[in-house]
Amino acid sequence: MERILVTGGTGKTGSRVAARIGNNQARIASRHPGPKGVYFDWTEPKTFEAALADVRGIYLVAPTRNGMQLEAMGPFLRQALSQGVRRFVLLSASLLPEGGALMGAVHAFLHQEAPEWAVLRPSWFMQNFTEGVHFPTIRDEDAIYSATEDGRIAFIDAGEIASAAASLLLAPTAPNRDFVLTGPCAISYDEAATLISEAAGRSIRHCRISEAELAERWLRTGLPEEHARGLAAMDTLIANGAEARLTTEVEQIIGRPPISFQTFAENARSAWRRS
Repeated sequence: MERILVTGGTGKTGSRVAARIGNNQARIASRHPGPKGVYFDWTEPKTFEAALADVRGIYLVAPTRNGMQLEAMGPFLRQALSQGVRRFVLLSASLLPEGGALMGAVHAFLHQEAPEWAVLRPSWFMQNFTEGVHFPTIRDEDAIYSATEDGRIAFIDAGEIASAAASLLLAPTAPNRDFVLTGPCAISYDEAATLISEAAGRSIRHCRISEAELAERWLRTGLPEEHARGLAAMDTLIANGAEARLTTEVEQIIGRPPISFQTFAENARSAWRRS
């Protein structure tokens, strides 16, 4: 049986993509794959062969600790193409156009080299508040830090990104295009904090900090400087309105509208509740 390789297979979207494809067809690739996956590291070419055996499609999640994504991913992508892999679905981001920074360069590579491809460019994940960068400060400080000011974001559920990815990986034909994925409503971080407060049963505040202060916070987590400052700069773009847009592309791919942040918060209340 030909398999679908899911890189980042234990992460926020990868684990959900693998679940939607199914255990018999998905192969989880990760540095911590568990008993049903394969060990995989972008920096270790010796891990590529086992990961690519009998693979016809790949879900691509770029390494997060490297600001030069194409440089890091290129050797693996070229080996996959040389071994006959046809379908690639890349997780990028709404603010990263083809040929731009970070995953934008990988986007351009797939457009030029891959026979079948799609690039998902989602807005910011709702799960950043339950599984990602904002969860520790919500848990420990009742706070969310950003440099977004009053900027609005159409946050999207990671499960809907995964549903879109699985659909595109399994579809009879590939679209050979990118998709900007958003939730149904754009809200500010102040509004997100209010909705989380209501769900958590306590006050969660949005702490407005500068882009430079945010970059320093990212650097303290161990991110390379270029990546940390690039992420912080995205908050300034959000403050200037770059993420206020809405699209209907989630519904076009998965056949139903995306959930709202309010519904997400209500469903996730146990993640923030204190015993």
